[in-house]
Amino acid sequence: MSDPNPLLQPPALDERIASLKRRLNRVYGVPASEAHVVVSPYRICPLGAHVDHQLGRVTGMALDQAIVLVFAAAPDAAPRTVRARSRNFPVETRFDLDTIPPKRPGDWGNYLRGAAAALKQRFGERFQRGMVGIIDGTMPIGGLSSSAAVGVAYLLALETVNGLKAGAADNIHLNRFIENHYIGLNNGILDQTIILAARRGRLLALDCQAEQWQVLDGPAPGSFEILVVHSGVEQSLVATGYNQRVAECRDAACQLLAAAGQTDHADAVLRDVPETVFHEHVAALPAASAKRATHFFGEQARVREGVAAWTRANLKRFGELMTASGRSSIENYECGSPPLISLYELLISAPGVLGARFSGAGFRGNCIALIEPGRAGAIAEIVRAGYTRRHPVEAKAFAAVVCGTDDGARLL
Repeated sequence: MSDPNPLLQPPALDERIASLKRRLNRVYGVPASEAHVVVSPYRICPLGAHVDHQLGRVTGMALDQAIVLVFAAAPDAAPRTVRARSRNFPVETRFDLDTIPPKRPGDWGNYLRGAAAALKQRFGERFQRGMVGIIDGTMPIGGLSSSAAVGVAYLLALETVNGLKAGAADNIHLNRFIENHYIGLNNGILDQTIILAARRGRLLALDCQAEQWQVLDGPAPGSFEILVVHSGVEQSLVATGYNQRVAECRDAACQLLAAAGQTDHADAVLRDVPETVFHEHVAALPAASAKRATHFFGEQARVREGVAAWTRANLKRFGELMTASGRSSIENYECGSPPLISLYELLISAPGVLGARFSGAGFRGNCIALIEPGRAGAIAEIVRAGYTRRHPVEAKAFAAVVCGTDDGARLL
């Protein structure tokens, strides 16, 4: 017999905070009254897939599910020590600010060490106090930028215990330092910008080249929900084809500019290519380069139209554009494992789904759907049944969560 309620029900935020404070006290001896709290939300990108690393235009929303970090300054007996535990991983991360270790493959503590390295590089001697902390996430990993949310949480915590002032723009670049320089992931600024700057009920529109964003009013509150569906496929992005696709996009930019007679194009990205140049020369590109460029310019058009549809409260058209983005991710960007492609196909065929696509890089993790209110349970059951038939092994880790939107990362 099928489960009458296929939706996960994550614990409430106040329950999570209280539990983490109790554990912080038990493990590190910090009274609840002295504990600080960071809430760093997961994010989705409805339109603007795979273009931030090419300095394209993107959209995003923060979800009302989040990474939570409860923390305090390191004790006076070991003021430069950083110690943290995770509710999701068994081993403590511990290091000294004077000797921050390099990245360790597969280690959950990489983002904490990367945050400390970023702040040490940025603030020098002003960054001198460690911390103790307990961190917790509720959502299945993959496609919701849990890594960026974790990085943002650590940055805000370490800044707090050191009395450092850093605005959203500063933390966007500090978080990018973590991922680009410490972790080795060649991504752009989409994830951390949404996590830091999103506002409840509104769509964030970001120009990754100008590093400017707007938060836009649109459909009335309660007119849609977001369904997050986990494929059961989990893998570090560094170990997928993510970096290869970034390189292919850069190659396409160089080839297009060279075809147009430009000689200075060694560091070009697709945003540097005029749209007229793309249309004039795309047919002469090798197949892979042509597909990557076609996805980029098609996605930029979908973002423009999607922003207009959102501000007109036209959810039907916005959802159609999400679905088209998902199709281009499969056909032109050529990402998506077979399980993720199946989830996408099942979602777009389910009654009540306005639009769907992969979330994140598309090689593992989650699909997202914009859905009509009150339809989440029925949609999740249809998708789970179809997914179990197609991918019985991965379906053992199938999970679906209905979400709303939220404000960006903040200290409580």
